[in-house]
Formats: sequence, C-alpha cells, structure tokens
Amino acid sequence: MIFQSHYPSVKIPRVTLHDFVLGGAAARGDAPALVEGATGRVLTYGQLVDQTRRFAAGLARAGIRQGDVVAIWSPNSPEYAVVFHAVSRLGAILTTVNPSYTVEELAYQLKDAGARMIITTAALVEKARAAIASIGVAIDLITIDEVAGVPSLTSTMVDADPPDVTINPDHDLVVLPYSSGTTGLPKGVMLTHRNLVANLLQIDAMEPAEMPALLGVLPFFHIYGMVVIMNHGLMRGAAVITLPRFDLETVLRMLQDYPIAVAHVVPPVVIAFAKHPLVDRFKLTNLKYVFSGAAPLGSEITEALETRLSIKVRQGYGMTEASPVTHYTPADGERGGKVGLLVPSSELRIVDPDSGADQGVGQAGEVWVRGPQVMKGYLNNPAATAQTVDADGWLHTGDIGVVDAEGYLEVVDRLKELIKVKGFQVAPAELEALLLKHPKIADAAVFGVPDDESGEVPKAVIVTREPLTADEVKAFVELHVATYKRLRHVTFAESIPKSPSGKILRRLLRT
Repeated sequence: MIFQSHYPSVKIPRVTLHDFVLGGAAARGDAPALVEGATGRVLTYGQLVDQTRRFAAGLARAGIRQGDVVAIWSPNSPEYAVVFHAVSRLGAILTTVNPSYTVEELAYQLKDAGARMIITTAALVEKARAAIASIGVAIDLITIDEVAGVPSLTSTMVDADPPDVTINPDHDLVVLPYSSGTTGLPKGVMLTHRNLVANLLQIDAMEPAEMPALLGVLPFFHIYGMVVIMNHGLMRGAAVITLPRFDLETVLRMLQDYPIAVAHVVPPVVIAFAKHPLVDRFKLTNLKYVFSGAAPLGSEITEALETRLSIKVRQGYGMTEASPVTHYTPADGERGGKVGLLVPSSELRIVDPDSGADQGVGQAGEVWVRGPQVMKGYLNNPAATAQTVDADGWLHTGDIGVVDAEGYLEVVDRLKELIKVKGFQVAPAELEALLLKHPKIADAAVFGVPDDESGEVPKAVIVTREPLTADEVKAFVELHVATYKRLRHVTFAESIPKSPSGKILRRLLRT
C-alpha cells in the first residue's frame, strides 16, 4: 500500500541550487539577507550576491575546480552563506563539518570526503592545521575572519566573474553532509542540486506563512539549518538572523526584536520555551509558530508551550538522506504529537519490519519514503547505500511510524540504532569502536536512554579486562569526541547480549 501526498506535485526546474536560491537576490538590493545576531551587522542581498561572485572567482584562482570537495568548519555567521553559494556556483561540493568536532573527528571527515580545502575560523584554525597534519595530505586552508599568515575570505575575493561551468542538476553533487544513516560510522550523504531544489519547493508548497525574518540558531552544517532555514529563508527573501550557538536569553531577545513569525528549533529548545522562567521576561508578540524538527516531540510539551505563549507548535520529519524533509505540518494544520503530512511529489509506505508486508492506516511499521529529495547515495559506500535505499528507490528510514486517517504521520519507535542527542546523531558503533581501543575494556555496547533535557543520551555497558571506574571510561571518551557524543551513563556487566551472528542486542540491553 502506497500513501500519496495530498498536495499537487511540484515541477522541479533543471537549475542549479545557487541560481534557484539566489537568482532573484540582486533585485532585493539593500534588503537584509543575513544579520549577525550578536552585533546587528547586516549583509544585504546585494552584498551577498556580490561577495558570493567575488569569492567564487577567488576560489577558482586558488585552484578549486568543478567536482572538488571543499569543507566548511564554522559556526553560523552571515559569511556561511557566502561560502556555501560560492562553492556551489563553481560546481564544487561543500562538505559541512560540525564545529564542535575534535581534531580526530574533523580529520576523519576531511579524509573520507577527499577535501581539497577547508574554510574555517580563527578560533578553530589550529585544530584544522592539526587535522590536516594528521592526514598527511595537502589541504588548503582559508579563514572566514582574519588570521596572520592565513588567506582569508576577504583576501581571497577578486572582483571578477567566476568561470562558467556546466552543471547537471540531476547528477552533480552540491553538498556532502555526514550522517550515520540507520547504523554504523558517519557516511558522506551525496545530495545533488536537484535533491535540494526539490526539497525547497516541497517545503515552500506547504509553508504559506509570511517569513520576514527567520531565526538562524540551528547550525547550518546540519541539514535542517542548511535547507529549511538558511536556503529556504534566502529563497523567500527573508532576513536570516544568525547566532553561533544556542543561548536561551539571546534567542529570546532575537525573537522579541525581529519580526520572526516562525521559529525553527529542536525539542530541547521547545522544552526550554515551555518551562524556563526566563521566557516571561520577553515580549514575543511577533511569534506565531514554533516549528520543531530533528526528533519527534510529544503532545504534552506541545500543549504546554502553546498554552504559555498562545502560539501553535508545528512539526516536520525527515533525515539527511532526504535533503531532509519528507513530512511537514502546514500552518493551521497542527496535530499534537504528529510530525506532519507527506510533502508533494513523495510517496510513503509503512512496512512491517518482520514480514515485509505493507501496513495500512493506523498500523505500525517502518517508514519508507520515495521522492526527488532522496539522496544519490553514500560516498564510496555502495553496500551502505543498498541497505538504506532499495532498488526501487525507497528510502528505509529506520523509524517506526503510524499514519492516521488524515494522512498525518506519528513516529512511535526506532528500528535504527542512532541516538538523537538534541537532534544530533550519535552512532553507537562509533563510540563502541572507540571504547574497544581502551586497554582495560574487553567489550562494550552503547545505546540511547531518555533524557529530559536532550531527548536521549548515550549509555555504555562495559565488560572490563582490569578494574575500571565509570568516571575513567567517561574521561577516556571525552578526549576523542564532540561534547554531544560524550557518555552520560556507564554500567558494567560480565557479558554483552548478542545474536548468533554477533550483533549487539540493543533492545534487550534497553529492557
């Protein structure tokens, strides 16, 4: 049984992402495109177009060619969009990196992606150098701000047009974010120009709300911030208010001071909005909707926030492999605890994970999605691609969901092993591989446990060779991973439950 979208199909033009998003930007002239929230510094649409052109020309003179991979390792700023669209305009591929990554994590992504250049900030430049040195491959380095002895964004710009390139939107990649998919280590998700253009059209068809300004606090390296906020906002002519990190008081001030009608956030932020006393100090009269994504949000906290602020809470659903949106809640179409309706030009199946049989309305099964937003595949990993996207183009999400009679999806469980910490993916396999490097650890298993603040957090079960404390285990992991991947709980056992084939039985561990 195949569920179809209630919305008319979108017509996807054969254009590049840069032309689709910024094609009409020059006509907006002095209208603010991006605003640095901390300082109020404005980058107008005219300046965005001009800086993108000049930086693209400079990158070309620096040797970046069509098909080259360029990494950006930076918190949100107005210049993030300049870098993003300059690389896109050249037909090169941008791999976006989490700015909280350690040197080891950065090195892994740079090497796996085959990056030729990394664009970063002064605060991260020494770690970037260390990562490059550890790989042993020449990778050019540019900083967004000024650092002595390092080419900067400004110094790289030249007042010239970049070279003309012929881009095939259907096949050529534009971004290479990293995702663990349903299991395993992070993998490069190959997204084409058409994938992102399609998803922007799919979102736009379901978003009638006025968007004079958008809150850009969710990180642009993440597919949610990249597509739903930065690129959709620029496509719509909004002013995107950028913040480098989440701080509740600063976010509330932005919502008070700017005409942000729809605030895109993740469940931990919704919880803060619903419960924190600081919220009462601000007048949020512009805010009409809070839009939550990256992880499901329960109806109880939804109702609490709607009552407190007299607004509506909407949800969306998807994954990096779907560019990311597959389900979206339109304005005035809110349903508590539901993640939305299937976006246009998409199909949905609910499949029993044991029998493979299709399920109907009100029946639970794995969520499968097919549409033009589904990725080309995982970089250099055909086996993982085949496990996630089958021969008929169905993306197997690894989430268990139920579709109601109106077509709304509710996510009720998870088949995939991923742990969602504040909306960020944590792959148990990555932490397990790290733990097994410890000389005193014989075996380890990691799984997610509920957490009021973060949604989920990682917990490890450890089998030791020699005496070891939980604090020692946590400290060892902390040295090697980003903050959100750190272990929050550690317990010890005599053995790890596994299947006959050696697969860790995480559901048994949770029970």
